[in-house]
Amino acid sequence: MKHIVIIGGGIIGLSSAYYLQQSGHKVTIIDKDDFLNNCSYGNAGYVCPSHFIPLATPGIVWKGLKWMLNAQSPFYVQPSLNSALIDWGVKFVKSANRQQVAKSAVPLRDIAILSQKEYEGWTRLPGFDFSYEHKGLLEVFQTEAGEEHSRHIVERALELGLDTLLLSADQLQQLEPQTKIIARGAILFKCDAHLYPQKLISGMIALLREKGVTFIPNQPVTGFEKNGVRVKKVVTARGVYDADEIIIATGAWSREIAALVNTKIPMMPGRGYSVTLENSPYRLNHPAVLVEGRVAITPMDGNKIRFGGTMEVVPTTTPPRYKRVHGILSAVKRYYPEFDIPVPSQDKIWYGFRPCSADGLPYIGRIKNYRNVTIATGHAMLGLSLGAGTGKLVREIVNEERPSMDIHPFRVERFN
Repeated sequence: MKHIVIIGGGIIGLSSAYYLQQSGHKVTIIDKDDFLNNCSYGNAGYVCPSHFIPLATPGIVWKGLKWMLNAQSPFYVQPSLNSALIDWGVKFVKSANRQQVAKSAVPLRDIAILSQKEYEGWTRLPGFDFSYEHKGLLEVFQTEAGEEHSRHIVERALELGLDTLLLSADQLQQLEPQTKIIARGAILFKCDAHLYPQKLISGMIALLREKGVTFIPNQPVTGFEKNGVRVKKVVTARGVYDADEIIIATGAWSREIAALVNTKIPMMPGRGYSVTLENSPYRLNHPAVLVEGRVAITPMDGNKIRFGGTMEVVPTTTPPRYKRVHGILSAVKRYYPEFDIPVPSQDKIWYGFRPCSADGLPYIGRIKNYRNVTIATGHAMLGLSLGAGTGKLVREIVNEERPSMDIHPFRVERFN
């Protein structure tokens, strides 16, 4: 049995703790906050093998430049001379090509399918209900260009073995008879599922506490004590913690923590926003992505609907731009004209930072400088979707087991 210290209390850290504790290790999780408001909470809740296209795609850089002056745009990069942003930006631009997108599809599909299988296993754990539903996901398009792009996506999805259909406007409307939809059609990814993130995170925390996992809140990690090629202790402002193994799963803050163990990972925070109707007067049968609007919609937990979107590549200290929420809700209205959703007060708007790698693939694996440090981060918008699968891979890495999939594409220092 090893004592394993996990830094980061989001879904990646929690799922890693679950699998490591399950395999007989003593586990401690340290978080800079109180475990109650990490990026996993405001997620759209998708568990989506359909998302096999990474963030770094051809054309996204030009769109980012075009949208830079639009306060309601779905994608924005804040200009800066910050060296980390410049390094990330150069690598991001180089990765945004057709060859890299094609190479990324299989590993993203495989980790998503692995994760979905694990989530389905979690639904059978006694007393652990997180409103998991395997009903599929719609990608709704309004334009001729969106339809043409969707045809190519369906072809590629079928090549990857994903259960996918292209729907006409009438077929789409038949799936959602409760409300009018303005669209040319949609993709139906039958392979996808969704869940309620709040229930998932709170339920996992309760389960881990019951199993004896130690939680240490409100202690940002400030350093490590090292001995040769191993890290021996984790240092915070309020304590020092012995460790046989270290897992860095600190999301959008992982670049800074990785630097403390002499490891460079190109990554930037990508802020997203969401609004949740707790007792929605509107009804939807399926979660949906609005293609041209770049908005995610998820019916959750029976009577809730969550609307989320935007990607702001900005420092974590940048004040929130609440006008982004106007853009999200305006896009919803263009597709669902009967949805009359006022912009809520700021205290009802959630925002959080996603960890964006330079090529759209996560960083999962051992680092070179220290033999007992594993990094699991960089999942961008797919952190929750890939959470359970990543946790299982972390356990396999620590236990030196054969991985459930090829993790070579996720190697941490692939840019070095």
